[in-house]
Amino acid sequence: MKQEIIQIASIHEIHQFLGLGKPKHPLISVFKFGQEQSHSINENFKYSLGLYQISIKGNCPYTISKYGRNSYDFQECSMVFTSPNQVLEVNNAYKIEDDDCWTLVFHPDLIRKSELGKQIDDFSFFNYASNEALHLSGEERKTITDISQKIIKEYSQNLDRHSQTLIISNLQLLLNYCVRFYDRQFYTRTNLNKDVVSEFEEVLKAYYKSDKQVESGIPSVQVCARKMNISPRYLSNLLRKETGKNTQEHIHHFIIEKAKTLLLGSSKRSSEIAYDLGFEYPQYFSKLFKKCTSMSPIEYRQNFN
Repeated sequence: MKQEIIQIASIHEIHQFLGLGKPKHPLISVFKFGQEQSHSINENFKYSLGLYQISIKGNCPYTISKYGRNSYDFQECSMVFTSPNQVLEVNNAYKIEDDDCWTLVFHPDLIRKSELGKQIDDFSFFNYASNEALHLSGEERKTITDISQKIIKEYSQNLDRHSQTLIISNLQLLLNYCVRFYDRQFYTRTNLNKDVVSEFEEVLKAYYKSDKQVESGIPSVQVCARKMNISPRYLSNLLRKETGKNTQEHIHHFIIEKAKTLLLGSSKRSSEIAYDLGFEYPQYFSKLFKKCTSMSPIEYRQNFN
């Protein structure tokens, strides 16, 4: 039997669903499981949240949370971010008594007219999978938690004309720190990142070795990421940190290198090579080739043959 997805569209609804008290602000809330719940959740469930969600977990007793096709074990202090309308699944009953575990949720309307509203898509970790969580040191966790406490304090007092600005400013500060900490994580996991880069190269090689491009065209970022069980945003950001090129740029570089070999190692016309590489339109191949090499395919063949 297919499990029903619980739709939660507002701060009021998530408070009601979790058995929390009445929210102090209609568009943002920070809560700790266990300490504030009036009941435990004793079943597995899937939910789609119409809110941005930021969760920090530290030594939490519940084990697995699924996000899309991925699972993550919250046994160390980590942060997970989700954007509105993503489907998540929580397994195992939980009643948490841990100060390290808290969740911040906010409605898109909170930031819609602000600068943060214009920039929110730049915080790409909202589209990472849960197994791409941000792992925090003790000092980093304290920094993030302190900011969350300022947000709570601000929306808990009488709201005035400054409240919205200060809440959003602290929220943006929290997200900016998360950008810094993710950069640190990419940097400190260099060996693991290199393994991902190598795996990505193997995915591209396998794609063309199996002639997949003849049927499906040139490989997309989504196809490569799915094959590696990594979210497209995380893969692109990891590659950029490690090599200076995002996923699309890597794919193009790989294809152009194959094109150079075919141009110099065969007598096929440029249009035939374009089709062999998976391009639907030869002119797109020529445009990409010139963009990457400053020469057309014909000019390249003439200059280097």
